[in-house]
Amino acid sequence: MDHLVTARSMFGMTMGVHIIFATLGVGIPLMILLAELLYQKTKDTDYELMAKRWTKAQAILLGVAIPTGTIAGVQLALLWPGFMEVVGKVMSLPFQIEIYAFFIEALFLSIYVYAADRISRKMRIISLILVALGALGSAVLITNVHAFEGTPAGFRIENGEIVDVDPWAAFFNPSFFVTAGHVAVSAYMTGAFIIASIAAYKMLRTRKKDPRLYKFHHKALMMGLVVGLIFSFLTALNGHESAQLLHEYQPEKLAAAEGLFETQSYAPLAIGGFTDRESQEVKWGIEIPWALSFLANDRFDTVVVGLNDFPEDYWPPLFVHTLFNAMVGIGSMLILLSMIGVVWYKFLKKKTFPKPLMWAFVLAGPLSMASIEFGWIFACTGRQPWVIYRIMRTSESVTTSANLGFLFTLFLLIYIVLMAAVALVLIYYFKRNPLSKELAAHAEQ
Repeated sequence: MDHLVTARSMFGMTMGVHIIFATLGVGIPLMILLAELLYQKTKDTDYELMAKRWTKAQAILLGVAIPTGTIAGVQLALLWPGFMEVVGKVMSLPFQIEIYAFFIEALFLSIYVYAADRISRKMRIISLILVALGALGSAVLITNVHAFEGTPAGFRIENGEIVDVDPWAAFFNPSFFVTAGHVAVSAYMTGAFIIASIAAYKMLRTRKKDPRLYKFHHKALMMGLVVGLIFSFLTALNGHESAQLLHEYQPEKLAAAEGLFETQSYAPLAIGGFTDRESQEVKWGIEIPWALSFLANDRFDTVVVGLNDFPEDYWPPLFVHTLFNAMVGIGSMLILLSMIGVVWYKFLKKKTFPKPLMWAFVLAGPLSMASIEFGWIFACTGRQPWVIYRIMRTSESVTTSANLGFLFTLFLLIYIVLMAAVALVLIYYFKRNPLSKELAAHAEQ
């Protein structure tokens, strides 16, 4: 790999690992809060036990999110000094506020973990609300830097100098609210489907062995499916707003996402296939007439700008069409899957699910996380060749330090060991603290 690709790959790998823990760090606290609220409302101790067990997992995940986030911050400074010079003068505000958001999350998670049985019900709810808000605030503030990269605001570069700096204008850049919304709803969706996946897997294993465990996991599954349905639908709505934002501010990114080369009204939406640069078409794709124009601005006659209207060195890599399709395809499937599950149980009053549907629920969590990864890669790769859109190229920002290949290999090994360690710790903890034992202890209280 050349120097730039190595630098991008190393930082992309770090973010690809960190985003797993960051996403679950936002999504799981909401599930814990909802379980606690259900317990307070119904007095069903199963929900109290769900909240406690999920909190233990959240504490482990947070313990890993901290070092991976720290590594990402260090790599930003070391790999992209040109970008960080701009960020330091214009966009440091969210980094500074994020420290307080993380502090709130960590403090009140500690209170809930160690003192849940010794504080009032009201304080338990307040603690979890602050954990959820702190986690969300931390994620939104950091992701706002990414929003700034796509829609920079609050400064100008004149004769190579940064002038007219307005930190609040940079903070509330044009894509801030849409990006923040997407981070929130997609993380909540993923947290819900991860819970549903684990519950479905446990149900398949305990169906004939232990009806009590099966009943517990069934409650967790339905909770995950209902929350997942709500937030997967909201993610789709937010995705529509994101496409309109691209149409207005990053038109070549939207054109690359859909493999559109010629500017046109009544533009078709291409589903599937791959973009062929030579023939300038999406091969093997399915076209929905007029749909892209409607997606771009809620009108079928909207003119969507094609790639040929831009210099070719402004084009993002054309494989972003595949990433975009994977993200949207998984999201659509999750809406359908959760809808089937909710209708099957709530409206058709079926007490059990068919085995193929149960295995589909098991896959829902990993697929939702995959959609997060696809979306992140699409967002960053689709902005190329810019690190700050139309202001600074990625190649202008990269470090001149050598031997990045060695560091890439070193970090790859670190992340392999880290991911394996997290999996082993989670497995070890829950094997040492089996659900059956905790259910029996609750029954005796």
